[in-house]
Amino acid sequence: MRVVKKTAKAKESKAELSYGLLRSRILDGTYGPGYRLVMDQLARETGVSTIPLREAVRRLQSEGLVEVVRNIGARVAVFDSTQVEHTLNVLARLEGYATAISAPLMSPEQIEESREINARMVEALEEFDPTSFTALNRQFHFSIYQYCPDDHLANLLESEWARLDHMRRSSFTYVPGRARRSVVEHEHMLDLISMGAPAEEIERVACAHKIATAEALHNAHVTAV
Repeated sequence: MRVVKKTAKAKESKAELSYGLLRSRILDGTYGPGYRLVMDQLARETGVSTIPLREAVRRLQSEGLVEVVRNIGARVAVFDSTQVEHTLNVLARLEGYATAISAPLMSPEQIEESREINARMVEALEEFDPTSFTALNRQFHFSIYQYCPDDHLANLLESEWARLDHMRRSSFTYVPGRARRSVVEHEHMLDLISMGAPAEEIERVACAHKIATAEALHNAHVTAV
């Protein structure tokens, strides 16, 4: 019985290791969009057998980071601007609620920490680097909903942000004017949290903030077309 438990734990450990390895390589761009995930090749690259690798790929597929295409097999997911907009709209609803329920749990000191991150975003506007600005933007939002009391919601947020990380190209690359409005909206959200505004108002403003980015991206795409 003990041997069975040890074997099960070993398999679970290898599957978790494989998942973490493949996920990190996808998110850092080592395996870019469209990269074919051939099991035998991955096994040679990672030194892990194909069984835990297949489990890891199935898990990444459920998260939207991997897709299975007919006559091609498993590959790193390929996203277009429409899918980015959809992800932003999903995040808008999740972030609105998460921000609202996190707000009353934030101390004045914690709110000030979020303000400091936003101040760094303002400074970053001077010599605008979309990639760095996006990283600070992520840090800002997580500085608020790290206090989210709903673990399931926090996991959903992490998953959706991971999809955006995989897309890698910052939306601010296409709509740089959105960046300046974004930091103003951040400050407004923090003012509402600081003054103890009603949850409904905080949720509405936080949701509208993300939807504005999705709409700006959509309009930029339409204009380009």
